[in-house]
Amino acid sequence: MCCRLVEMREKQVVCIKDGSILGLVGDVEVDTCSGKLINIIVFGKRRIFGRDDDFRIPWECIEVFGEDSILVNIDGFQPTPKRKNIISDILFSK
Repeated sequence: MCCRLVEMREKQVVCIKDGSILGLVGDVEVDTCSGKLINIIVFGKRRIFGRDDDFRIPWECIEVFGEDSILVNIDGFQPTPKRKNIISDILFSK
């Protein structure tokens, strides 16, 4: 099965350990020296100011590429921390 990156962005990422839906593929990371795909990135959910942390899912954790979804096998996976939202810091600072 061939899949273009633009098609991958429409696929939903589902954890097979607990059936949780992590979100849609937002981006990928590629090792430019080897040409291999390293991670798929699922953007965090949108909030009023900014969004939640992103998920970086290693290529090795991908089990199945389906028609509409990608099944991943991750255990105790934590979102990747990102920069703080400056706007929410300004508005909600004490």
